[in-house]
Amino acid sequence: MGECIFCKIMKGEIPSKVAYEDERIFAFNDINPQAPVHILIIPKKHISTILDIEEEDCELIGHIHRVAASLAREAGIADEGFRLVSNCNAGAGQSVFHLHFHLLGGRRLEWPPG
Repeated sequence: MGECIFCKIMKGEIPSKVAYEDERIFAFNDINPQAPVHILIIPKKHISTILDIEEEDCELIGHIHRVAASLAREAGIADEGFRLVSNCNAGAGQSVFHLHFHLLGGRRLEWPPG
């Protein structure tokens, strides 16, 4: 996946402000934030969409959610509330085809979104 912008960010080929990294996932601040806190959380394994998650990835997806909760606490948005969003395919707003989760908070998030 040499052309994937998120893979390039993860490898340090494109600068980012890293929020978290371990052996399985990478998280960084969005360059076009939609809320005061807007962190993108990606698996290091290239998975294009939610539809491409395999049985072997289930623990990884759970780990992403646990890290998202930890990042929300660290950012001070856990108690007031936050949103964890993953879009699937272009019609839902996915523009980078590397599975990613948007951690959003720090302002009132309206419903319905979009």
